[in-house]
Amino acid sequence: MAKKSSKARPASRTGALTKRSFTGWVAGQEATKRTTKARQGGSARRTKPAPPANLLKGISDIRRFFYRNEVPIYFISATNFNLLGADEWIKGFKFITYIDCFDGLHPNLMSPKTEEPHEEFQSIEDINNYLLTHSEVRDYIESRRMSNRSAGKALFLMFDEKTEALAKKAGLEVIFPPAKLRSWLDNKVNTNRVAEKAGVPCVPYVLSPVKHYEHLLSVAQKGKLGNDLVVQTPYGDSGHTTFFIKTKADYDKYAKEIEAEKECKIMKRINCRGAAMEACVTRHGTIVAPLMTELVGFKELTPYKGGWCGNEIFSDTFTPEIRAKARRYARKFGDQLLKEGYKGYFELDFLIDTDNGEIYLGELNPRVTGASSITNHAVFALSDAPLHLFHTLEWMDVPYELNVNTLNRRWAKPENIDTWGQMVIKYTTDDVQRVTEAPRSGIWRMREDGSIYFWRMDTHRRYVEKDNEAFFLRITRPGDWFYEGADMGILVMRGRMMTDDFQLTERSKKWLAAIRRQFKSVAPGASGANGHEHLLEIGGFKMM
Repeated sequence: MAKKSSKARPASRTGALTKRSFTGWVAGQEATKRTTKARQGGSARRTKPAPPANLLKGISDIRRFFYRNEVPIYFISATNFNLLGADEWIKGFKFITYIDCFDGLHPNLMSPKTEEPHEEFQSIEDINNYLLTHSEVRDYIESRRMSNRSAGKALFLMFDEKTEALAKKAGLEVIFPPAKLRSWLDNKVNTNRVAEKAGVPCVPYVLSPVKHYEHLLSVAQKGKLGNDLVVQTPYGDSGHTTFFIKTKADYDKYAKEIEAEKECKIMKRINCRGAAMEACVTRHGTIVAPLMTELVGFKELTPYKGGWCGNEIFSDTFTPEIRAKARRYARKFGDQLLKEGYKGYFELDFLIDTDNGEIYLGELNPRVTGASSITNHAVFALSDAPLHLFHTLEWMDVPYELNVNTLNRRWAKPENIDTWGQMVIKYTTDDVQRVTEAPRSGIWRMREDGSIYFWRMDTHRRYVEKDNEAFFLRITRPGDWFYEGADMGILVMRGRMMTDDFQLTERSKKWLAAIRRQFKSVAPGASGANGHEHLLEIGGFKMM
C-alpha cells in the first residue's frame, strides 16, 4: 500500500495539475517569497541602528534643547541689534558689544566699561578684534568657562581671519563658515557666479575690469547692456560701492574706485524695487523666511544714493508669483551654497523689475544682517523658531530631524506673517557735531500733536501694541560724534512704513522727525551738557 500510494503521488502532482491548482501553487510560492522577504526585511529593520538617544525630533524638541542649553554662546559685535531677543530662546546666550544701547539695563548684555588703547576702527571686524582682546571681555568669558574647559561658541556679524585666531585663543568656537569662504562669497562678482550655478537669474550683466569710460561703454555694448549702467565693485554695501553711470561726468566721479578693481560687475540699469529674503542652510535643506520690501536711498534716512535704510515685512509683499519665485530662488541658492561648503544664515537681496515683473538676484550677504531682527521677531518665527536658532543648531553637535518643506510651506502662509517696518536712521548732514542728548532705547509713544515721550524700557519690539507706539534702539550716545552717515538708531513700528508706490508714509515721516528732535548736539569745541565725550568714534562704515 505504501509503494502504490508512493507511485501515485508523483503522477497526480505532475500530470494532473489543473489551471486552478497551478494558480494556487504559484500563489503559494509567491506567498512564501513574501514571507521570506518580509522576514528578511524584518531582519534588516532589526539590524538597523537605533536612533541616537539625543536625537531631536522636530521643533518642540529643538526648542526644549535650547531652553536647557548649558554651552555659553555669545554674539560679539558693535551692538546687539542684529540678534535682538536671541537670549530669550537660548539659555546661556550673552551679547558682548562695544556700544551698550540699553545703558546697562539689558539683562544679558556685557559691554566693557573702560576704553583700552587700540588703533582707529576701520571696520566692524576691528571692533570685534578689539573686544576679544579687551581685559574685561576676556575675564567675562573666562568666568563662564565650562567644566570641560570649553569657553563656548561665538557668533559675529562680521569677522576676519584675525578674529578667528583671537576667538580660538580665547577658547571660543566661531559658529559660522570660515572667514575666507565668507569673504569669497561676499564678493559681488563671485555671487553672480554662484547664482549662475544655482540657476538663479541676475540682472543682465558682464564681469570685467574697467580701464576708462570708453572701455566701460565698449564692454557694455558687447554685453548688450545699453548706456545707462550700474557698476558694482566686489566688496562693500550697496550705498557705498554701487555706482549709477549714464554719462562720462557720472563715471569721472567714481573712476578711481572702479579702475582700482581687477573685476567689476557691470549691469544694465533697470527700474526696480528692492526686496530681501533671509534663509538658513541646514543639513535637511534650506529654510526660507518670507519676502520683505526694502527701504532704499531715502534722503530723510541716509546720505547714500541707493543705500539700504530699512525693511518692511507683511503678508502680501509684491505678487504671489513673485513671492513664490523668490522662495524657490532662495532655496536653490541655499542648496548651491551647501555645495560650496557654506551652511547657516544668509540673506539675499532681490531686484523686482517694475517694467516686466521679473525678479533678479541683487546680492548675497553670507551672515546675519540688518534685516535679521525684523525676520526673527515676526509671528512665523515666534510660532516655530527663529532662523538664528536653526543656524546655531547646525553648530551644536546634536542630531536632529526637521521637515524643512513643511516648515517652508507654513512660513509662506499669510496668517503667519504680521506687518512690521523698521527704518535705520543715519545722520545726513555734511558736518561734524558732538552729541549732548540722545533718546533712550525702549518703547516711545506719540501724542496727538506729533511730539513723543518715553513710555518704558524694553529690549525689543514685541510689546509695541498700537500705531502711536514704536520701539527705538539708540546707537549714537551722548558724547559720541555725528558725522555724515553716522548711525543714530533704528525705529521699529507695527504696520507699513511705505506706501504701495514705495514712498514713506506720513506716519513714518512724523515718527522720524520726532525721534530726530530727541537728539541734541553742539559743534566741536563747544562744551557738552554731560561734561564728557568718548575718545573714539565709530568710523563711517556699515554698522549692521
